[in-house]
Amino acid sequence: MNLLAVENLQARHGLLQAVRGVSFALHKGETLALVGANGAGKTTLLRTIAGAHPASGGRVRLNGTDIDDRPAHQRAAMGIALVPEGRKLFSRMTVEENLLLARAAGRPGRWTVDAVMQAFPNLQKRRRHLTAHLSGGEQQATAIGRALMTNPDVLLLDEVSLGLSPLVVDQVYAQLESLMASGTTILLVEQDLRRALRVADRVMCMLEGSIVLEGAARDLTREQVTEAYFGLGRATVAGIPA
Repeated sequence: MNLLAVENLQARHGLLQAVRGVSFALHKGETLALVGANGAGKTTLLRTIAGAHPASGGRVRLNGTDIDDRPAHQRAAMGIALVPEGRKLFSRMTVEENLLLARAAGRPGRWTVDAVMQAFPNLQKRRRHLTAHLSGGEQQATAIGRALMTNPDVLLLDEVSLGLSPLVVDQVYAQLESLMASGTTILLVEQDLRRALRVADRVMCMLEGSIVLEGAARDLTREQVTEAYFGLGRATVAGIPA
C-alpha cells in the first residue's frame, strides 16, 4: 500500500488554477523531489496535501484513509507534517519552546526534543535562545525539527535552501540525508536541480500546475529535467516519452 496517494488533485487561487489534476504516490521511506520554476504550483500542492489550502477537486489518501475532509491540524495528528517556505517560526519563543509546541499537535513516537538535538547538533547550544536570534541555517533546522516533533509518517519540505548560503545549505542537507537514511518519508520542494537529483529517489517536475516529468532520479539527466522545467522539447512521464 502507498503511504501517500494523491489522485487528480486540483487547487485554485481565485480564478487561477494553481494545481491541475496532479496524481502521484509516495512510498514508505522514499524521498521524492518536486522541482519547477517559481509559480509552477509546488507550494500550493504541498499546502493542499497538508490541508493548509483548500482543494477544488481530487483526493488525498494517507495510509489508505481518505483525508479530504480533514483540516490541517487533524492531518498533522494523522501523520502529515509541513515545513513551510520561509520557516514560519514563533520568533519570540525559544528553539525548545517551538519544538514542544509542535509535540502537542502531533503523536507519540521517537521524536523528542533530545532526539531533534541529536539529529541537528547545531541546535544543542541554542535550544534556549529565541529563534529570532538564530542564523538562517539554525532556523531551518528548528523548522524541520518542529515538524519532526509531530512524529509524522510524511514530511513535506518546502524550499529548504531558500535564502541560505551554499555552505549553510550543505550543512542542512548533511543533516537531512541522515533523516533519509533512517527511513523518513519525504516530499521535498527544491530549486537546485543538481541537489534534487543527488538526494532523491524520484523526481517530479511541475509546469503551470501540472506534472510534466516524473521518473527515478538515477534515470533522469539534468538536461531532461531542465527541458521540462522550462517547458522545452518533449517531457517524459515515468520514463515514457509524452
